Amino acid sequence: MIVLRSPEKTFRKCVKEKRKGRIVGLVPTMGALHEGHISLIRKCGKICDFLVVSIFVNPTQFGPSEDFKSYPRDFKRDRKICEENGVDLVFYPTAENVYPPGFETFVNLEKLPSHLCGLRRPGHFRGVATVVLKLFNIIQPDVAVFGKKDYQQFRIIKKMVRDLNIPVRIIGAETVRTHKGLAVSSRNWYLSEDEIGRAAFLRKALLLGKKLLLKGESPARAKQEMRKMLFRTGGKIDYISVCDRFTLDEIKRFEKECLIALAVKIGKARLIDNIEVRRKL
Repeated sequence: MIVLRSPEKTFRKCVKEKRKGRIVGLVPTMGALHEGHISLIRKCGKICDFLVVSIFVNPTQFGPSEDFKSYPRDFKRDRKICEENGVDLVFYPTAENVYPPGFETFVNLEKLPSHLCGLRRPGHFRGVATVVLKLFNIIQPDVAVFGKKDYQQFRIIKKMVRDLNIPVRIIGAETVRTHKGLAVSSRNWYLSEDEIGRAAFLRKALLLGKKLLLKGESPARAKQEMRKMLFRTGGKIDYISVCDRFTLDEIKRFEKECLIALAVKIGKARLIDNIEVRRKL
């Protein structure tokens, strides 16, 4: 396995592999790899010939009061996980590698970021879209795999790729969960044992919301009942949304399909989760 920090060397290596006729796959991460990341790596590895994992804690997607400095970092462990799961190249740049002095070009989407997490984290998705586009330009992947736990991010990347004619196939991977149903996340490291137990109510609330919608209850009623359940976490509810799966606009009436998404802060961790709901025809 190769580890490179230089964007230029990484670009040359990936282009060389593509010229051999190999399919280049990318799994972008911020490190602190866990079972969710491993599932993405394995999924991508099955459909590509040259597997790249990027590890970069992107400063432009963190707000001034967010956890950039305390975000978990353990490259030695991450490197071992990549080696054990068939990664061919780890791109591990510094902030200066990615954002050289004088950097001022960013990617802005007009509508998708103005929902869900974007309302509470201004500028977050500008940072996400910018760094992902830079990774696409550096690594030149044919395919990239993103987890659906951050569903808004997944939709934003798909929209950016379509709007800017980027020749990368975006594949979404289902959320990996603990035996209690909690979505696996790097920020789960912030949780105590008691908080982990309470965080399991996020999944229970999503399942309750789905059940109510499929029974014919309105999105408003579903959100009301979910809120009652989420009070049991003892955390602070950021949002509960029943929205269109593609535009992320709130819906007032459930017909065929939608997304239920939520964010709750428990202890030091802000946790997000979602569930797709489809009515069987």
